[in-house]
Amino acid sequence: MESQLELDTPVGTGLSSPYDVTADVAGLKTLFVNVFFIGEPGPGNPWVLVDAGFFGYADSIRKKAEELFGAGTRPKAIVLTHGHADHVGSLKTLLETWDVPVYAHPLELPYLQGKSSYPPPDPGIGGGGMAYMSWVFPIGPMDFGDKIKVIASNGQIPELPDWRVIHTPGHAPGHISLFRDRDRTLIAGDAFVTTNQNAITAVATQSEEFHGPPAYFTCDWEAAQKSVELLNNLNPKAAGTGHGVSVRGLDLELGLNRLAHDFKNLSIPSEGRYVKQPAITDETGIVDMPTPTSYNVARAIGVGMVLSLVAFFFWPNKR
Repeated sequence: MESQLELDTPVGTGLSSPYDVTADVAGLKTLFVNVFFIGEPGPGNPWVLVDAGFFGYADSIRKKAEELFGAGTRPKAIVLTHGHADHVGSLKTLLETWDVPVYAHPLELPYLQGKSSYPPPDPGIGGGGMAYMSWVFPIGPMDFGDKIKVIASNGQIPELPDWRVIHTPGHAPGHISLFRDRDRTLIAGDAFVTTNQNAITAVATQSEEFHGPPAYFTCDWEAAQKSVELLNNLNPKAAGTGHGVSVRGLDLELGLNRLAHDFKNLSIPSEGRYVKQPAITDETGIVDMPTPTSYNVARAIGVGMVLSLVAFFFWPNKR
C-alpha cells in the first residue's frame, strides 16, 4: 500500500516524502499517524522528535532518524502534541535507548503519569470504520513517570528555541501545536488533520481533505473549533498534521480557511456524547463527564470489522 502512496511528493519542493513539511522538518507515517523530526539533516546535527507514533514503530523511527542525522543519533528531546495512544505508542521502547526529556502540556500530565484515563471515545460518531473500532483503542492511564517534563507557561522549549508552543485543546485537554514564526511553519498535531481519519478508506489512501480533529476522540468541540480558528489566524505557509499528508501554500491557505469558517458544518457531529457538553478536566484528569450515548450499533459494527481483519491476516490459507 505504501508504495502506491509514494504519493505525490509535492513537485518543486525538494522534499522526499509527502509527510515532509520543510527541508528541516521531516515526517514519517507510522501505520496511520505521523511523527516529525525537526532539525537540519546531516550527521551529528541536533534534532527534536515530535510525537512517538504507533505501537511497534520504534525501529522505524530510529532508522529514519539515522538516515537524517547519522548512525547512533538521538534527539535532544521529544515533544508530545498530546498523549493519545497512537501518538505515544512507541515512546516506552524509544526511551529504553534514548535518555532524553519528553515535553508535554501540564493538562496532559495526568494521562502520561498514571493518574487518569482519557475521556472514553464516542464510536457512534464520525461515520466510518476507524470510528466504529475506536472503542477498542486504549485510553490509559499510561505512566512515563518523571521522564515527562512540563512545557513552560511562556510556550518555550529549550531544545526548540525557534518554535513556540500553542495550546490547542479540544481533541485532548492539553493538546498543543508548534509554530515557527520566521517561516510560518506549523506542526498541528490533531488540532486539524488532512485526511478523513474517521474512515478506513481515507486512512488507507491518504486522500487529502481538511478535517477537524478525529471525531471519535474529541472531547470538547467548542474548544476544538476555537483551536482551528487560532491556527488559521496564524496564516501558516506549511503544515504537518498528525494524520494525512503535509500541506503548504495555497492548498493550505484555502483548506484551513474554509475549515475554520465552516467548522460546525464540516466537522462537528450532529449528535454525540461530547457535542452538547464537553468532558470537564483539570490538572488531575477527568472531573466530570456527560452521560454516555448508546453506541451498541457502532460497537457491533466495530466487532465485526475487527474480527474480519483478524480473519484476513491470520486465517490459514486454504488451497
